[in-house]
Amino acid sequence: MKSGVFQSLVASGAAWLVATGAAGAVADVPPPAAPAVCAADAGWNDPATPLRVHGNTWYVGTCGISALLVTSDEGHVLVDGATPQAGALILASIRALGFDPMDVKAIVLSHEHFDHAGGLAEVQRATGAPVYARAPAVETLERGASDRSDPQLEVLEAFPPVADVRTIADDELLRVGPIALRAIPTPGHTAGGTSWTWNACDGADCKRIVYADSLTAISDDAWRFGAHPDYVAAFRDTLARVAALDCDILVTPHPSASALWTRIGPAANAPLVDHDACRAYAQAATARLDKRLADEAAADAATP
Repeated sequence: MKSGVFQSLVASGAAWLVATGAAGAVADVPPPAAPAVCAADAGWNDPATPLRVHGNTWYVGTCGISALLVTSDEGHVLVDGATPQAGALILASIRALGFDPMDVKAIVLSHEHFDHAGGLAEVQRATGAPVYARAPAVETLERGASDRSDPQLEVLEAFPPVADVRTIADDELLRVGPIALRAIPTPGHTAGGTSWTWNACDGADCKRIVYADSLTAISDDAWRFGAHPDYVAAFRDTLARVAALDCDILVTPHPSASALWTRIGPAANAPLVDHDACRAYAQAATARLDKRLADEAAADAATP
């Protein structure tokens, strides 16, 4: 990471801590600096300034891949690990906000692809925290590679295997002190896809945050969704589930999918809260799945 970017992270993060009274503020910090502006099409490993989303929830990912830190005086939860190259950036952002990575007591993820699970091993080494995942994702995380149950297998990169992975049940609550994150099963983009919901409060102003997994129906050339009706049925259940979530603030693993940089940060020009965001997100994904199935059917019909 360039020294100027890191200094910006430290300065801006410390300023937020002083202003908001967040735990673990650092002393003798430099003057605040302007947060970095992330483009909608930013690279996956472009450094981002850590930002407060709402209450005890902070953005600690890169400009192109999300990661969130949910904090408390009794320990923190990290949501997603981004790419292998981004693990160090996530740790730097946590420290820049004045938090100690060793206070991270649990790590969770959206889905078992290298762009969201790639940094988990490095973050786990630095924090000592276990990674919690739904059963379909566990073996992939442990070996650092997907298998043919993944629609994108042939175009996926391997990632560092994760040493300590623990299974969490569908709809189970993960608790760290006062923090309670619910694991919402959302298979479709991958079999182990998981969305997470929790309450974040700024004083009496409490919002329901939904970290909704990727919902894109994409695959390598060998996989056809139409050839896997059970998978498609589970995908449609996911879309209905996400649409029905209690949803004040939507964040997605790729920030551009939920227009995050228009809602937080120095270039924000849209409301952070949108109670209809999850429904709209699921509706758009449903249209893409329908189109994918129609395209496959049309290709089949055109084949002699």
